[in-house]
Amino acid sequence: MTTRPEGAARPSLTERRKAETEREIARHAAELFSAHGAARVTAEGIAQAAGVSLRTFYRYFRTKEEAVTPLLTGGVRQWLAELAAAPAQLSVAEALERAVRGALTPQGPHADLQAEALESTRGLLRAAGGDPALRSVWLRVHAETEEALVPVLGQLSREDTDPLELRLAAAAANAAMRIAMETWAAGEAGPDDPERGPAALAVRCLRGLTAGVRTPRA
Repeated sequence: MTTRPEGAARPSLTERRKAETEREIARHAAELFSAHGAARVTAEGIAQAAGVSLRTFYRYFRTKEEAVTPLLTGGVRQWLAELAAAPAQLSVAEALERAVRGALTPQGPHADLQAEALESTRGLLRAAGGDPALRSVWLRVHAETEEALVPVLGQLSREDTDPLELRLAAAAANAAMRIAMETWAAGEAGPDDPERGPAALAVRCLRGLTAGVRTPRA
């Protein structure tokens, strides 16, 4: 569940409806891509499945591949919110692991929704393997995530932390998440598998890729 930053204004009714429409289109796009492959899916088909007009579809997304973006960025927002809210007693490395586990482990009252979102992402990644345009959406989301990670890590780290170390930490954490999700998607383990699930793989990748990065906690 995504946490709204303290003091942030509650989205208006129009904004909430727009976000809900985007999520609904994204959900149906992911289902169609997973079931039929990107080449056999059209914008018209996605619009029809989502119950919107083609004109409405193109008000939200420029291409059929971009329709899955809200599904991918929703998980990113949760991860960044978990990281930003890390308890002060945790080191940056521990905070990253906590955020990864929180974002990639189905748990609590929203466990079913988290598991469904992870399985949808798995289907998308399998479809993206044979479609450059769909894969480019996945890679673009991760490029944007890396940029968004830098200021969050900066807030958790001491003021005198080398900016290069922050960039390295952001790049390593982002790569860990991407590699873990791609590895998990290629296999058959469940979302909550303690050894081969996405959270377990991400923590393993995170530890390997961030070893030696110096980001002391503020």
